[in-house]
Amino acid sequence: MKIQKISQISTKTGDNGYSFTYSGEKIPKGDVLFEVLGDIDELSSFLGLAYHFNKSDNLISIQRVLQRMASMFATSFEHPNYSKLNKITDEDVSWLEAQSTKIIESNAIEAGFALPGSFSSLAGAYLDVCRAVTRRTERAISRYLSKNKRTDLDKCFKFINRLSDYLFILARSENSERTT
Repeated sequence: MKIQKISQISTKTGDNGYSFTYSGEKIPKGDVLFEVLGDIDELSSFLGLAYHFNKSDNLISIQRVLQRMASMFATSFEHPNYSKLNKITDEDVSWLEAQSTKIIESNAIEAGFALPGSFSSLAGAYLDVCRAVTRRTERAISRYLSKNKRTDLDKCFKFINRLSDYLFILARSENSERTT
């Protein structure tokens, strides 16, 4: 289906400060849920930007995981559509951990503090931004989980936590490859 009218994009239903989740709940736009969804969207956008400089297909794979994650947050656990979602699993977390291990084994990184974006690699600088946005996303997810007690999203939290580690390692790897 092609978009042919602005009304297909702009519903104007959010003009009163509320928006709807995928499962139809009407929630204030200031709710932590929309903070989580916005942070996931921003993170995915920055990963897309970083991809243009890093060219790692893992970044595209991570964006796909983030889309699945957002759909889980945007859908009530009790809603019939929730059971149809492709959920975040332990395998997703293990895959990310394995990718971190591969990077470290193929290109040891320097221990210690690294000033974000300060080296010669533009890819590394973008990855540092991605890592910082990931950490903010992690904090928003933590607040959401504390408020809503949704244990079905625990693997999402774990994935985001591992993602910040992965992005740190990938950024340092980019920088060490460029500066040696």
